[in-house]
Amino acid sequence: MKIVFSDKKTGKTAQAEIPKGSEGLLMGRKMNEVVDGSVAGLDGYKLLITGLSDSAGSPSRPEIDGTRKAKVLVANGPGMARPKKGFRSRRSVRGSVISTDTAQINTVITEYGSRPVEEIFKPKEAKKEE
Repeated sequence: MKIVFSDKKTGKTAQAEIPKGSEGLLMGRKMNEVVDGSVAGLDGYKLLITGLSDSAGSPSRPEIDGTRKAKVLVANGPGMARPKKGFRSRRSVRGSVISTDTAQINTVITEYGSRPVEEIFKPKEAKKEE
């Protein structure tokens, strides 16, 4: 399971892999809930869950309860890309609760810890071609 965290102050985003032992701490959490950043290695940070997606790439919608997958008629929001006015479509989406089917958790930093933000969002080293 991956966790993607972003900083609204700088506009930067990074991601981390959640260790298998820590995944249980996130199970059952809902969208728009604040979690401790130590799960992703960000001690002292607080993260707001803003979105989820499963292994098939289906996004989560906050109005769908539980962990179920549903086909809903949507006009805008997660699962719809640039809809025309009045256009609605039936889309496959997930519920708003983290489960074993969740592949990615999108979060926003709400409280900062002791580790500087620049250290978290440092650019990756360019791979040397041989």
